[in-house]
Amino acid sequence: MATTPRNWIAIASAEHARIGRDHRPMGFMQVGHGKGAPLKRIAPGDRVAYYSPATVFGGTDKLQSFVSIGVVQPGEPYTAEMGNGFVPWRRDVKYAKAAEAAEAPIAPLIEAFEFVEDPKRWGAKFRFGLFEVSAHDMRLIADAMRADVNSLDL
Repeated sequence: MATTPRNWIAIASAEHARIGRDHRPMGFMQVGHGKGAPLKRIAPGDRVAYYSPATVFGGTDKLQSFVSIGVVQPGEPYTAEMGNGFVPWRRDVKYAKAAEAAEAPIAPLIEAFEFVEDPKRWGAKFRFGLFEVSAHDMRLIADAMRADVNSLDL
């Protein structure tokens, strides 16, 4: 019995999200500074959009944009050596190519999102690093990014 894909927003600096998006032969996602437990909540076929508060980790530039969007691929979370003893957990993701999905600011979407309970405090959920959203909210993100919705099957 097939399950309905779930929709997720993951949070990372744009620099880190772009590394996962542009990795070849397959893109990947990491969350929570490489923690494995959050990735176990995600299943193949789920959709994920990366929101970046800043361009670089710890940055203060207030980029506040969605930088990638894609579909989680078959397989379990796995670890990958990134150097200096850092071995984060990952999941494979087929992202819409950068040329097919423009980075999009969050500001115009805040009042339309179902997950935002108070537009004045819209950033509260983003502190979790990964959270589930409705198909409606994922479609808003995909449309703002001009992503190929066929590749996301929304």
